[in-house]
Amino acid sequence: MDNTADRPFIRLAPDAARAPLTRAVAVEMPVAVEANGLGYAVMMATPADLADFACGFALAERLVDAADEIVEIDHHDTGNGLILRLTLIPERADRVIDRVRHRVAESSCGLCGLENLEQALRPLPPVTAISTAPDAAIFAALAALRDHQPLNRATGAAHAAALCGADGTIRLAREDVGRHNAFDKLIGAMRRGGLDWDGGFALLSARCSYELVEKAVLAGCPMLVTVSAPTSLALDRAGAAGLRLVALARADAALEAAPAAG
Repeated sequence: MDNTADRPFIRLAPDAARAPLTRAVAVEMPVAVEANGLGYAVMMATPADLADFACGFALAERLVDAADEIVEIDHHDTGNGLILRLTLIPERADRVIDRVRHRVAESSCGLCGLENLEQALRPLPPVTAISTAPDAAIFAALAALRDHQPLNRATGAAHAAALCGADGTIRLAREDVGRHNAFDKLIGAMRRGGLDWDGGFALLSARCSYELVEKAVLAGCPMLVTVSAPTSLALDRAGAAGLRLVALARADAALEAAPAAG
């Protein structure tokens, strides 16, 4: 399916002049995720790299522990949106049923509809991987990110998530109108392609929310770099899991979260 669509606009100017124009916009549509025949979530996403999205989403939701636990990924265009169907190995059926029971709302976070705070903020596994990237690698990746954002260049309305090597080289990138979806796509593409962090880091064109921290930790990411500011909960969760967090990463400066005292 197309990632962009041409739409008519009127250009306004300070002198009150108006001119018609056509501009490419990023396609956003509902994607209903089904797991083993059960309706699980409805996401607003860009209809590209859907198998990667399905894999990354299932991993972030802890429905599976590895990509090979997803037997099949299929999608169907209903005309009003897409149905993305995941078939998991029989051993993961109980997880799907248990999570469906707890879902009371839908969002794009990967922790949608959890019924209580204890489960929403359940402990994360410790990050054991180490990023060997020097500070210069962060700025090298930032400088190169635009070259890996064709959808955003065309529309100005898409986020990117990139796998960066220890030298700052961007090895893989994915885009989506949703920052969570872009990261799910990247993680899914890495797992499906057998790629690891290899001393590198993740770079996201987004603010650093706690959901993105949790996705990074669950994906074994050793360092998360975001172009905008973190939330307090993102800092808390990253610190508790031992995830290096760099935020407000711009061409001239970046801020790394200080380790917790003690």
